[in-house]
Amino acid sequence: METTMTKNYPRDFIGYGRTPPQVIWPHGAKIAVQFVINYEEGAENCILDQDAASESFLSEVVNASPRVGLRHKSVESLYEYGSRAGFWRLQRLFAQYQLPATVFAVALAIKRNPDAVEAMLESGWEIASHGYRWIDYQSVTPEVERDHIRLALDVHKQLIGKAPVGWYIGRDTEFTRSILLEETAPLYDSDSYADDLPYFIHCNAKPHLIIPYTLDVNDMRYLTAQGFNTGDQFFTYLKDSFDALYVEGDYAPKFLSIGLHCRISGKPGRIIALKRFIEYVLSYQDVWVCTREDIARHWIDNHA
Repeated sequence: METTMTKNYPRDFIGYGRTPPQVIWPHGAKIAVQFVINYEEGAENCILDQDAASESFLSEVVNASPRVGLRHKSVESLYEYGSRAGFWRLQRLFAQYQLPATVFAVALAIKRNPDAVEAMLESGWEIASHGYRWIDYQSVTPEVERDHIRLALDVHKQLIGKAPVGWYIGRDTEFTRSILLEETAPLYDSDSYADDLPYFIHCNAKPHLIIPYTLDVNDMRYLTAQGFNTGDQFFTYLKDSFDALYVEGDYAPKFLSIGLHCRISGKPGRIIALKRFIEYVLSYQDVWVCTREDIARHWIDNHA
């Protein structure tokens, strides 16, 4: 009975278990480090875009609540800061150190700032899809979710010139991955936080690669309860995460995802912590700083 239940249960609590795959990152690196820049500004809830209420998630307004049928001008301006100033501060920092990054780009957001898209392309960053809107898809029907995936795909092709190889919806539903694989053929998606390594699943009767993301090594915790109050706290958490995985790299290499947001780490009081961590990572020789596409292609080539 227990074995049957385990086989039929649609969750995996075992993963790689006590014997993770013997990963060999390029150049013999002990750890892969992957920076994600979330570009969401302009795609959040706003009644100007026919949403029912204003945005209330991940802004400097503590405990903001949705204003039904009304604009929240303060929250709107905080999101605008991310695209007007924060993005460019992050872009300059990554350009200074010539670091690759993956952008989780919400389609409506990048549609509203073509200069930012041009800078992403000039930087050689991977531009993955973060869906069409920065909303909670639990609040819409599967039909609307499908329409939004189609819209995101169309916008991405128009602005980037090709379909995204990676997707991360973020606030997804139980239908998201199935719909995604019916509408497009991505190399990977990142709607999971379940491991420190990529892994394959079967979805829609075919193998599909998951590159897990992170919610703890993520600057969003500056704006959440029991999160980071200062850049020093963020830097310490980044460094400790790196150090732990670097040591594990002697016998079982992993990868470290770092989540950033333009309106959060793009603030002057937070950018220095990120700069310190980048310099710390670059002080090591046996580290592979890469994009998620790089990880996906390496995994498919070596661990399929």
